[in-house]
Amino acid sequence: MTDPRTQATQTQMSRAGMSTTVPSGWAFFAGILLFMIGIFNIIWGLTALLDDKALTVGGQGVIVWDFTAWGWIHLILGLVLIGTALGLFAGRGWARWTAIFFVMVNAFGQIAWIPVHPLWSVLIITLDIIIIYQLTARWEVADRY
Repeated sequence: MTDPRTQATQTQMSRAGMSTTVPSGWAFFAGILLFMIGIFNIIWGLTALLDDKALTVGGQGVIVWDFTAWGWIHLILGLVLIGTALGLFAGRGWARWTAIFFVMVNAFGQIAWIPVHPLWSVLIITLDIIIIYQLTARWEVADRY
C-alpha cells in the first residue's frame, strides 16, 4: 500500500458517491515548476526575437540555427508548457503525458544553449528532470468504476 501523501493524485468521493481524481501537492509542485519554465521560455524567446544581442556572449552562437529561430521555438514551447501546467492544475490525465513529452523536448533544446549560457541551461535541464520525476514516479492512476 502506498502512502497517499506521496502520490501525485488522490481519489476522493464526491457527495453523489462518485470517485474523482484530484491533484495532490506533488502534481501542483510539478505544475508550478512547469508553469515557471514556460514563463522562462517565453521571456527567453521574446528576448531572442526582439534583441538577440542581449543573448550573445563573446560572439558565440547557438549550436544549431540562429537566435531568431530559437526564439520562436522557445516562445511556442513556453505557451505549450503553460497550457499543460494548467491541465495539471485541473488534474487532467492527458496533461501528465503532454508535460513529460514537452519537458523532454525542452531539456534537449537546452543543450543547444550550453555554449551561450551554460549555468542557465543546466538549471533548466535540472528543473525538467525534477518535473519528469514527479510526473512518473509519483503518479497513481485512479480506479475507474
